Amino acid sequence: MTLRLALFDCDGTLVDGQAGVVGAMEAAFAGAGLPLPQRHLIRRAVGLSLPQAIRLLAPELPEDVRQELDRSYRDAFRAARESGQLVEPLYDGMAELVAALSQGGWLLGVATGKSRRGLDHCLAVHGLTAHFCTLQTADNHPSKPHPSMVDAALAESGADHAATVMIGDTQYDMAMAVNAGVRAIGVDWGYHTAQELREAGAEAVARDPAHLMELLS
Repeated sequence: MTLRLALFDCDGTLVDGQAGVVGAMEAAFAGAGLPLPQRHLIRRAVGLSLPQAIRLLAPELPEDVRQELDRSYRDAFRAARESGQLVEPLYDGMAELVAALSQGGWLLGVATGKSRRGLDHCLAVHGLTAHFCTLQTADNHPSKPHPSMVDAALAESGADHAATVMIGDTQYDMAMAVNAGVRAIGVDWGYHTAQELREAGAEAVARDPAHLMELLS
């Protein structure tokens, strides 16, 4: 029996994590006395690992300043999580989709630019942890679009390339899938446009979770 693996991005695909990301990034820049990046640019950087996101937002800053922003972002995000102020709502229909795929025999995984601690918290809050057999995070891999996360998920799950699909909302997700040699399906409720997803390699872009289920079926 062929093992089918569906890998999901987290922020912008499973959950709407933009409020937490924007808040922590603004706190980091404000704490360093720097002008705040435009919010739409912060949202567009979601999906990259944190050092790459900061480099995208502030390429002119010296490396030591970017490293301090990295530490400040992590501190702000952790403080929001521990105080109960972090809000990462599931997109409507995603809990049902995950459960249906799991019950239908799919292996499920996550490949995200979040930290492992942040991902574990997010999945636990929404009661999704048990559905996923492989979790790949920025803690152990190069940033998307490097294929490392997908490669590790394939090794852990035992699935092969032809039966694996990466599902995400950014061009980084789609490019990672292409680089890893697996299928790429985009979702249009996240942070990059459907056209950008297709240009980066998406074979299709889902309008909503029901449409995503059709594409996977």
